[in-house]
Amino acid sequence: MINKIKILALSGLLLAFNFNVNAQVAPIAPTIQAPNGWHLLDKGKDGFYGISLNKTYTELLKGKKSTPVTVAVIDSGVDTLHQDLSQVLWKNPKEKPGNGKDDDKNGYIDDVYGWNFLGGKDGRSVGKDTEEAERLFKNLGAQKTILPRDTALYSKLKTKYEAPLMANRAKLKDFQESFQGIKWADSLLHIGLKKDTIKGTDLENFSSQDPKIENARKGLLSLLQGNKMMDISIDQFRDEFGAYVTTLEESVAKLDLPLVNYRADIVRDNYADFSDRYYGNNDVMAKFAFHGTHVSGIIAAKRDNGIGIDGVADNVKIMMVRAVPDGDEHDKDIALAIRYAVDNGAKVISMSFGKGYSPEKQWVDDAIRYAEKKNVLLVHAAGNDSKNIDVEDNFPNPLYLSDGKKATNMITVGASGDLTNGGLTAGFSNYGKKIVDVFSPGVKIYSTIPGGNTYGNANGTSMAAPVVSGIAALILEHYPKLKPAQVIDILVKSCYKPEGTVKKPGTDEQITFSELCRSGGIVNAYEALKLAANYK
Repeated sequence: MINKIKILALSGLLLAFNFNVNAQVAPIAPTIQAPNGWHLLDKGKDGFYGISLNKTYTELLKGKKSTPVTVAVIDSGVDTLHQDLSQVLWKNPKEKPGNGKDDDKNGYIDDVYGWNFLGGKDGRSVGKDTEEAERLFKNLGAQKTILPRDTALYSKLKTKYEAPLMANRAKLKDFQESFQGIKWADSLLHIGLKKDTIKGTDLENFSSQDPKIENARKGLLSLLQGNKMMDISIDQFRDEFGAYVTTLEESVAKLDLPLVNYRADIVRDNYADFSDRYYGNNDVMAKFAFHGTHVSGIIAAKRDNGIGIDGVADNVKIMMVRAVPDGDEHDKDIALAIRYAVDNGAKVISMSFGKGYSPEKQWVDDAIRYAEKKNVLLVHAAGNDSKNIDVEDNFPNPLYLSDGKKATNMITVGASGDLTNGGLTAGFSNYGKKIVDVFSPGVKIYSTIPGGNTYGNANGTSMAAPVVSGIAALILEHYPKLKPAQVIDILVKSCYKPEGTVKKPGTDEQITFSELCRSGGIVNAYEALKLAANYK
């Protein structure tokens, strides 16, 4: 999931630079910054609100034998050659690589590292895809008559999907002109300050007798303060603002462009027929593997090898099931990905994806029930829209469509941070005291990146969920007889519960953590393993 940069409303901010003079000044950044891998650290020992993982290994697990656990990652793909992942990848023991045969008779040819449900028999793979709301809205709108059963959905889509795009169209010109103004100011300030890198603090401590340069300084300073981005360079701000304008342009274009069915052209299954399930190919990297590689490293990057990073769990194998494009995933692919993972021995399934509509939710529900019967735990990211998913939809969710009951094998995860990187709650995280079970570190998480054995930081509940997947796998390594509901119970009961109040995501409102999730806290590996040892 890509976290959108929040830009203030800029109506009227044209080349004349009539900037928002009421913008709030950004708070002073803390002097101590969370280090790479802060999410593994311990508050008492290290001073960071991590999961106390290192303490877990040295004090609770040292010298103890464990049972290997297979963790399936339903995601965008994985770099199978990465130095920190190549040794921890699941390899199908019944499949002979490269012979073009379905050796294990599971319906998927040469599925050595997993399967790609976004692939075609010609070797191609889906990269970009549309949003589910766009698919639904345009397909319904193409009908001559909206059926009575679809009237409410179509009305909701006009409000939730079409109306925001119309609003974007109305403000696009102002944003485009403002971007031109920002570029103009950027070039002037580089001349005025005679520096390659200029930050907001530089603008605070500088003034110019040249009215053009002074106007540029005041305008950009106001924008940086208003968006609380004083710690980045004006070049970076310019680029991020430009990216936001591009996003606006692309969203507006959706109003007039016909729906493109990227998946159908490549996958070529009969989507409406769930029994048509043996499609795809075995390319689990597929050139789109950033997200899945980052997630996989969080869970299981080889520990204690002296390179890169350490994953959470030390005795797991990562099975990649590719079903998440750059866009919204399709329910059929997700349902089959879950079933594939279960049938091939996964005990934990990490799912860092989500969307606001699920037209074939029943297929996904049936797959979740299937996993439930097979004692497989599903770990799902809550999403990055700063919304309460008790009242606003985010799929897949654990509530069955048929009877409203909650799946006993699915845990939903919000994103926490540290006081040094924005606070204990991630401003982007979804929340909900009924649907969201726990929070977990998801801000500035350092992990593996595809290509060249590289590493980097990423933000999102997409990063928080695999932290929980890793702890769950670590529990099952040492206590393999536990059922998914029991593992969830342990994770919930062992949470660290912050005192006082925290920021409600997306706002400055102060609330207690108990209003954000069912557990009222942040996962902690040390307390979870300690509780698991005596769990009744």
